[in-house]
Amino acid sequence: DLLDPDRLIQCPFVKNHHIRACRFPYHLVKCKESNPEIAKKLATCPFNARHLVPSHDLSDHIMKCSDKASMEQDIVSGSYEPSQEQVKNGSTWQAPPCDEDWET
Repeated sequence: DLLDPDRLIQCPFVKNHHIRACRFPYHLVKCKESNPEIAKKLATCPFNARHLVPSHDLSDHIMKCSDKASMEQDIVSGSYEPSQEQVKNGSTWQAPPCDEDWET
């Protein structure tokens, strides 16, 4: 199940690292710092930052990326609306009014 936070994901930096999905983003940051030579050879998917692939395979990955397909479907249908959870967790912060006059 892709939504299971306890499912194991293989680390793109060290193949024998298997990390729980809920900890994966944190592991990527740490493992990238620990393996800079490997990190130089990997590229990040523009649709999902958790997808790190060899640089020479990036264009192939982009063509097949499942996150691209869902994004394209939202764009084509023109029906992208944030989920209720996104709306509920969204920020209600608003910028304060600006009293500066840059013309003066």
